[in-house]
Amino acid sequence: MSLVLHGYYRSSAAFRVRIALALKGLAADQVFHHLRRGEQRLPDYLALNPQGMVPALEADGALLTQSLAIIEYLDETAVGPALLPADPLGRARVRALAQMVACDIHPIDNLRVLNYLQNMLGHDEAAVARWYNHWIAAGFDAIEQRLAEPETGQFMHGDTPTLADICLVPQVFNAGRFALDLAPFPRIRRVYAAAMALPAFAQAAPAQQPDAE
Repeated sequence: MSLVLHGYYRSSAAFRVRIALALKGLAADQVFHHLRRGEQRLPDYLALNPQGMVPALEADGALLTQSLAIIEYLDETAVGPALLPADPLGRARVRALAQMVACDIHPIDNLRVLNYLQNMLGHDEAAVARWYNHWIAAGFDAIEQRLAEPETGQFMHGDTPTLADICLVPQVFNAGRFALDLAPFPRIRRVYAAAMALPAFAQAAPAQQPDAE
């Protein structure tokens, strides 16, 4: 499988795909698009991905976008540990946990939203940080309660990492950047520590990427 990953070291969605690639033992060439400089909106990249967002994955001549879709494609086509449970209820639970991050927290806390709050609506950095942490804390509170369910093991669903952990870890990392108090979320902190102890998660971290600043 020939793979080219378009990303940015600090993108949490690109972080997810890097984790999945590492868990599957897949190597990908990386092309970097500096989001804060607007490189994702340059004509060459828009010609490839009209949405102008990262990540995008070129896989054997096909273009895949949206991190969850990319990760499920990798899970269905590559050998290695399964990123979704075998049973339908387990898959539904893992997808729900993943979407609590990817659909309910991340979209209203990503860079383009924060830039709009600051540059277009005139909010100062302190107000933007309050916005950011409010929505992460609200989402984490619900996830923390879900992690009290009997299905939870070392990770979010059992004792091996799944799509849910792949989504959670980058969001916890970003929460740390904005100094969110994680003390109210002991289960999330436990999962994060277990995941980051694995080479696949640690090697995918932003600081380990060639474009890290």
